[in-house]
Amino acid sequence: MSSWNVKTALAEVGGLGKPSKMPSFSYNTPAEECNVGSKLRLVKGSVCSMCYALKGRYMFPNVQNALYKRLDLMKNNPNWVSAMAWLINWYSKKTSYFRWHDSGDIQDMEHLQKMVAVVKLTPSVKHWLPTREAKIVKEYTKEYGDFPSNLIVRVSATMIDGKPHKFHSHTSTVVSESKKAVGWVCPSNQQDNECKDCRACWDKDVKDVAYIAH
Repeated sequence: MSSWNVKTALAEVGGLGKPSKMPSFSYNTPAEECNVGSKLRLVKGSVCSMCYALKGRYMFPNVQNALYKRLDLMKNNPNWVSAMAWLINWYSKKTSYFRWHDSGDIQDMEHLQKMVAVVKLTPSVKHWLPTREAKIVKEYTKEYGDFPSNLIVRVSATMIDGKPHKFHSHTSTVVSESKKAVGWVCPSNQQDNECKDCRACWDKDVKDVAYIAH
């Protein structure tokens, strides 16, 4: 559809997020619907056991309703890819970065394929997709090869102070203290819980980003 405007495109995807700490818009779905995460959150010491998206404002009824609406539209709306791409290109006038899933995760291969389609339609934007769905990522790269150059997929470690996944080129970890990090340490806890001018999560030269548990 070539006649999108902000209002109609937002209605097709259920809206976008704008995390206060980040330089980007974002897309999110319910954390309760995570495949791997829903199991990990029951495991003591796992990164999901302290999930920020299962507390605070994320649990307000209006926020939950919005998250589930986004999930439903992603799964069932045939206009989702084109509307999402239009919105990201529109907002690229303000920021050339985008974050997938500040809440939620990849649901299945079709979901990942749709996100990749959006990435290909937004070539001037750098996309960051953190995920614990290692199996789906493996299946995708086996079948389709590398992700588009403007998308960085970071496969997240499952346990606090756990080692990065070895099969994927870009990862993220959660550590109890900075000296346990094996890569770049996210500086947000030293700068008002904001990214400020840091863009390490989107930087393909940064192999692992370590977040301090809090």
